[in-house]
Amino acid sequence: MMARIRFFAAAEEAAGAAERAVEASDLGALRATLVADHPALAAILPKCTVLVDGSRVDDTEPLASAAVVDVLPPFAGG
Repeated sequence: MMARIRFFAAAEEAAGAAERAVEASDLGALRATLVADHPALAAILPKCTVLVDGSRVDDTEPLASAAVVDVLPPFAGG
């Protein structure tokens, strides 16, 4: 089973989808795959908060096959 990636707001627009499944060994590999598959994410992904199963983790953190990864760009407003 692959990790489920959920994109929000500008990240969804850059990825061209609200959700997709990706197989990656860790968060760093996932980031590289996302940028390779969706070059528009290269500009926004470094600014995004990325949560794995609701928590912030390091890029070297292994991803479980059933992980849910949320890609949240910065939000404006108050």
